[in-house]
Amino acid sequence: MVPFLAIPGPGTPYALLPPKSSAQPGPATDRSGHGGRGCEVKLFSGSRRPVALGPYPAERLKRLDDSPYITAELPVPAPSTFDGPLQAVESAYAPFPDEPIAPRSPALTADPGARAALLKSAAFFYDAAAVGCCATANGHALVVLSENPGTCATGTLAAHWTLGAEQRLLNLRAREIATVLATYLRKLGYASNLITDRHQLADLGVRSGVLLQRANRLENPFIGTSFGIVAITAELELAVDRPLDPNAGSALAQAGWHWLLGIGGCRSLLERWRSRQRPDHTSRYPMERLRRVTQPTTVIHADEVPRVAMRANFFTRAGHGDLGPKARGQMPNFVDKEPLGASTRAQQAALLPLQEGTPSHPRDAITERAWRSDRSDAVKSLGYWLGADLVGMCEVPSYAWYSHDDAGEPIRTRHRYAIVLLLDQGFDTMEGGSGDDWISGSQSMRAYLRGMEIAVLLAAHLRKLGYPAKAHSNAYGEVLQLPLLLQAGLGELSRIGEVVLNPFVGPRFKSAVVTTDMPLAVDQPIDFGLQDVCRKCRKCARECPCNAISWDDPVMFNGYEMWKPDVERCTRYRLTNARGAACGRCMKTCPFNHEGLPIQRLALRAAIRLPALRGPIARLDDRLRRGRRNPVKKWWADLEMIDGRADTPPAGVNARDLSLDKTKPTSPIAYYNAADNPPADAESAVAVDRSAALKAVQLLETPAEAVARRARGEPPPAHYRAPDP
Repeated sequence: MVPFLAIPGPGTPYALLPPKSSAQPGPATDRSGHGGRGCEVKLFSGSRRPVALGPYPAERLKRLDDSPYITAELPVPAPSTFDGPLQAVESAYAPFPDEPIAPRSPALTADPGARAALLKSAAFFYDAAAVGCCATANGHALVVLSENPGTCATGTLAAHWTLGAEQRLLNLRAREIATVLATYLRKLGYASNLITDRHQLADLGVRSGVLLQRANRLENPFIGTSFGIVAITAELELAVDRPLDPNAGSALAQAGWHWLLGIGGCRSLLERWRSRQRPDHTSRYPMERLRRVTQPTTVIHADEVPRVAMRANFFTRAGHGDLGPKARGQMPNFVDKEPLGASTRAQQAALLPLQEGTPSHPRDAITERAWRSDRSDAVKSLGYWLGADLVGMCEVPSYAWYSHDDAGEPIRTRHRYAIVLLLDQGFDTMEGGSGDDWISGSQSMRAYLRGMEIAVLLAAHLRKLGYPAKAHSNAYGEVLQLPLLLQAGLGELSRIGEVVLNPFVGPRFKSAVVTTDMPLAVDQPIDFGLQDVCRKCRKCARECPCNAISWDDPVMFNGYEMWKPDVERCTRYRLTNARGAACGRCMKTCPFNHEGLPIQRLALRAAIRLPALRGPIARLDDRLRRGRRNPVKKWWADLEMIDGRADTPPAGVNARDLSLDKTKPTSPIAYYNAADNPPADAESAVAVDRSAALKAVQLLETPAEAVARRARGEPPPAHYRAPDP
């Protein structure tokens, strides 16, 4: 019998692969035959759809007055090779509903309907697929359903990795959402616990109107029988939902065109079908249509970029007292002062020990003999299956590693590759806020928690396959993520400064990284014309509440070409913002922060292909008043933790809209070069010298001057050198 030597197609089981060969296939832009068709398209705006209604038009389903008798049972998760990582994360979430109950919040509405809408919206904010309320013997229950964001095509390497694990992943995602909400309720002063018993959940799911029984099986009309479910019991009274009518026909028959096309802004059946036609290693965004380049579109002199210590991070500096007592006092509190954002902190702390571990031995034979490009596709498929919105890969440049950890100990550059994960912070909630109000910190923490969870699961799986891997998150990471985002082709550096901007989700994302030595095929940087757009658009600089974003041209800063922001001013504002939690106003008002409607995609395509239209398109954003708050999308309660109790913020709430008449401020940007960093092992405060930082602009080169200096063979400027420990 002749050995099978061809590269497998999408349907070829990996168990049939021959032993590994030394040859590798050449690069291919699309081995799947899909050619980029099926990208997600949202035909109708959801600007008038309240968040509490959820992504599907469940409000159009017929309901009963009494709950029917239930005989069906929920599925039992099958054993899989992915059980170890999933069980470890599930165990990390286990203890948090038992945390102490705070004193009752006097600011929480007493209206059961408004309370139910608040908790449902919070669950949908965390990507629940369906949420319902029902009464229980001891109060009320909130039932949460999750759906899988992606699938792994049968016969692929990713399918080999994840076989049988879908139900456990779905349950984990539902548990993550419910754990955060249960913690949130306790911070509001109400006892809450999780229900995970399958028989109780079946009953609660039907009574709360998120499940119905058909043909002796439980299903949701919009997502079918593949879902995760968990319930939260709560002492407070909630408006209850009625059970669904199992004899009313299909969801399409009941919701009609609203579900088929997404009329009113709900998630459409057409959109779901189109997105599922794409290869499973691609995102729902057509990243493959963007121009790829060999180097990022901003100048980076890699041999001159200094490695910096964690101690140089301005939030770390604030914690050490470098920015003074006020900023230091707010450092532990600037996120925890808002109860929903604070409800993620314990979970992140529990996931932290799972970021690193020892790889198994021997390595998985099927993965070892796969082509490098197939391994990369499988890792991307796995990232999307776990819930990432965008995934890219690159080799890790040495300067992307911190030089020293937060204890001042040297960090070695140990892994060759980086897997970069992007998590969208969510358009709807950002549309409802000002960007620096009380939900801002929660938007960040939601994306940070989800990114950390995905990175932990991905790194644990790679180690189980036999490869070294480490997760890097906002809680602790040994790499700077900005250069990896650029090299992995997930965006370009923007005027916002130390922020990478993606053409489809703009700047409204958070990232997480997994570094590994698994051989991978890497992505190239992208060029969608952002540098020219940012030169013509100063909206983020105009709308920044603390004037921390540059209105001028880019400069060379520590080997990078960038619009360097005033990081000290930005950090101080985010820490001491008395009328909100943190700040993301630059993300809120950026023209690239959009809903993804066809006209917006068309404008993006025009800006990429027709440079002459970039300025007019940026100005059109203002003419349309995009960046204002949408009151329909304002679902959260503005609450501040004061003396251990959630209460009305005494300073009020930031209620900004657009500042169309604002002109360039007179306050200049302060530049803290690498030479101005504190020593890596400095334990006591090293006060910033702002007057010197303001004068440091005289030391900076333009990109053209830096290129000319290098052409003359001259060394990098002295201020590029970070101080020794």
